[in-house]
Amino acid sequence: MDGEALFEAAAARAGELPATSVGIPFGPNWDVWKVRGKVFMLQTEVTGVAMVTLKADPSDGFALREMYPDISPGYHMNKRHWISLTAGPSLNENLVRELVTESYLLVVEKLPRAQRPIDPSVKFSSKF
Repeated sequence: MDGEALFEAAAARAGELPATSVGIPFGPNWDVWKVRGKVFMLQTEVTGVAMVTLKADPSDGFALREMYPDISPGYHMNKRHWISLTAGPSLNENLVRELVTESYLLVVEKLPRAQRPIDPSVKFSSKF
């Protein structure tokens, strides 16, 4: 998966999810995706390589980093709770969509119940 495809797949999935917004609070080189004001995805090429950073359960994040060479600890984020995806052959669109969805759900789960746009315990289709 090249950088353009990585960005497109991640942004397309994030845009499908309820109550999301995108902004550039860290400057023009960073697209920051939020749900109800809480960050769940960042996109940048600041390192010279397309990168998507997502929230991940710590045990899942460890396993993903072991399984996929193009997944590393979160760039400039808590290395235990965030992962970064970089363009490369080990990633595909379905995996990227799934990881974006999981990041979103992890953030929604921590919101006060009244602010949750969906019930995070109910699994939903990646097509939403």
